[in-house]
Amino acid sequence: MIQRKHMAVAALALGTALAATAATGPALAQSEEDAIVQHNALTPELAHAITEAAMQHCLEQGYQVAVAVTDRWGVPQSLIRARYAGPHTPETAIRKAYTAVSFRTPTVDLIANTAAGEQQSGARDIPGVLMLGGGEPMEWHGGLIAGVGVSGAPTGEDDAACAKAGIEAVQDRMPL
Repeated sequence: MIQRKHMAVAALALGTALAATAATGPALAQSEEDAIVQHNALTPELAHAITEAAMQHCLEQGYQVAVAVTDRWGVPQSLIRARYAGPHTPETAIRKAYTAVSFRTPTVDLIANTAAGEQQSGARDIPGVLMLGGGEPMEWHGGLIAGVGVSGAPTGEDDAACAKAGIEAVQDRMPL
């Protein structure tokens, strides 16, 4: 019975939204060209190359880490964990990459703005996000194409340096 009530409320809300759209016209699709959105994505091979390069950079610094690359929607494409990286590091790396693409911002830049008592502190309650340094968004031709997350180095800044090294390592392989 409760489920039917919620379905009825949802149907009413959808009907109201559709009626408003019909009355005012579509707000976003101005032409047929606007009806389809296309996105670029990394190949699995390039995502793997980023994880390998970021891992190598961290290992050269003496850090045992996990590295994750997600697509622009935060879905993992590549994940690697060093032999002695902590058991929490794969999930943490994925969440950092997810957070970087969700907010289109390096996660180290989100820490202060989302701290307790800050106006954006509620962002920390969004499922799946992690406000720790080490997540970097990756852009190509001005558009978001991936997120890179690293976990296990001594600081979030160290994790971020490894993520940036992974991104930089493949720049020459990106099409112009």
